[in-house]
Amino acid sequence: MTISKHSNASSFFFILMDLPGLEASHCWTAIPICFIYILSVLGNITIMHIVKSVPSLHTPMYLFLSMLSMADLGLSASTLPSMVAVFLLGQRIIGAAACFMQLFFIHTFSVIESAVLLAMAFDRCVAIREPLRYATILTTRRIGAIGLAVVIRSAALHLPLPVLLGRLTFQPVSALSHSYCVHPDVLRLSSSSTVINSGFGLFVMLSTLGMDAVLILLSYVLILKTVLSIASNAERLKAFNTCISHICAVLLFYTPLVSLSMIHRFGKKKLPAQVYMLLSYLHFLMPPMLNPIVYSVKTKEIRVRILKMLHPKKH
Repeated sequence: MTISKHSNASSFFFILMDLPGLEASHCWTAIPICFIYILSVLGNITIMHIVKSVPSLHTPMYLFLSMLSMADLGLSASTLPSMVAVFLLGQRIIGAAACFMQLFFIHTFSVIESAVLLAMAFDRCVAIREPLRYATILTTRRIGAIGLAVVIRSAALHLPLPVLLGRLTFQPVSALSHSYCVHPDVLRLSSSSTVINSGFGLFVMLSTLGMDAVLILLSYVLILKTVLSIASNAERLKAFNTCISHICAVLLFYTPLVSLSMIHRFGKKKLPAQVYMLLSYLHFLMPPMLNPIVYSVKTKEIRVRILKMLHPKKH
């Protein structure tokens, strides 16, 4: 088979993958996936609307929550086009340029979400360890600067990915492992040396997701140390309770990601492809859907506002 050279991204294509064993019933598979997307969009837009429209919620905790909802919406929007093409339209071919653009946005919004989770951990750490200085440390201007830094870091680190991929050699038609494009999956299909791409990808992952995870863990070590020094059990419980929603969001985001990394490094050949794909879908689809639900259930202010929206006459 002839090889298509790297520089012309219009000369080669990728084939998106259905769920293994369910290729013939992709229309039925589309129902739960569409349901997940609808819940994700409605939930995150609701959170953002409530925070924006209620002046009393213009505090660091809720401003960071709005940023998390924006990241979730971006992540959902990044994976949606190719999933709709595969599961609703049965269209499995994607051009190289579109694939590279999609993986840029998927990875960018994933790192934005990770950074926002780190900012939320910092917010909880300051609130518990320095309650009297909380308002002066986390001013609105500083929160805006943090948000801008998060976006710039994520976009700048991932801009080279499409450029570096465009330099590689691929077969005219190559089959991906998912119904969307991600960097490691595209990289394994190259027939030329991927040392630079792999090294850069590892650097980006360690300097973003890896560093964020370590700093989040460090934040909770400091929080735990402070909480255990509180004499009153009631005050301890109250302090821990303010962190539960964030802990759930962190677990939702990082658990499938860490599991995927472990499987990819050590057990990919031993486990069926369905396990690998399920974890991948959980990583990209579940946090945007479940984060608004978790915060709505565990955060009284958000829960009360949603109930008022649903039953205005009762309130």
